[in-house]
Amino acid sequence: MRKWILFLASLIIFQTLEMGLATLTPAESLILYSGRTEELVGPIIDQFTKATNIEVRVRYGKTTGLAATILEEGRRSPADVFFAQDPAGLGAVEHFFGKIPGDILDRVELRFRSPRGKWVGISGRARTVVFNTERLRKTDLPDDIWGFTDPKWKNRIGWAPTNGSFQAMVTAMRILWGEEKTYQWLKGVHANKAKIYPKNTPIVAAVGAGEIDIGFVNHYYLLRFLKERGESFPARNYHLRNGGPGAMVLVAGAGILETSRNKSAAQRFLSYLLSSGAQQYFAEKTFEYPVVEGVKTHKALLPLSKIKSPKIMMADMADLKGTLKLLRKAEVLP
Repeated sequence: MRKWILFLASLIIFQTLEMGLATLTPAESLILYSGRTEELVGPIIDQFTKATNIEVRVRYGKTTGLAATILEEGRRSPADVFFAQDPAGLGAVEHFFGKIPGDILDRVELRFRSPRGKWVGISGRARTVVFNTERLRKTDLPDDIWGFTDPKWKNRIGWAPTNGSFQAMVTAMRILWGEEKTYQWLKGVHANKAKIYPKNTPIVAAVGAGEIDIGFVNHYYLLRFLKERGESFPARNYHLRNGGPGAMVLVAGAGILETSRNKSAAQRFLSYLLSSGAQQYFAEKTFEYPVVEGVKTHKALLPLSKIKSPKIMMADMADLKGTLKLLRKAEVLP
């Protein structure tokens, strides 16, 4: 009898535990394709997981490569969110995105998001000219980027034609100047024997070392050098006096794939990236411009309101194919 009672008691306890486990909600998760490097966004992704208990599995790569992967995978893609370095990458796969809720979209001004509500800007990066302060003053630099076609800049320029942000700037040129003038700019700078670098960081390093006098980069790369090497590092940013495509403010942004199996977690992720805390992270840790009103820009940066950036809708900058075609025509790319 005693054994029978113990057996029934054990059975009841087991069934109770089983019922309890069945009512627990498993931890949410999402798959992120990130065209932004782990060094830049890894910490904020970790903060998101700690705050929400949502696991994020990240596939890092170049924005263009990940966009191509999504195009190849199509509706079979396992990705929930695509976090792209530039608007061209987002535009290339926008037809695979679902609509983002209005309460997330409305935190960002219209020019920094898809007019169809398919993606939203997360942080801003200004195109700028980094220059060697031991050889040049700002007054020695031209008013706009066209001035660097002048032969006096021969053997003094650095650029990164394969870099996504550079290509986005050329796309802005095509929108503002048209194909012919953009082609002439590319040919002019190429004729000045601009030195080719793989990305922005070595351009800033080369300017600081006196290898070149100026380079076309995103604004925040210099800030990293100043943080690591101190204010004596002989390079500074110059925001073109007359603005134009060389002063373009670009956004990194994100969209949720329509085929996502974790839309709730994906929406929480985008909402988190646009929270005041995350926006402050981008401002203070990566030296980027916050895109949400009311978040302070890093004190070392020129406020966005003082940069004469053309008011181009980011969604109009999706034609990467046309830009690559023009770069090849100008013999800047093979």
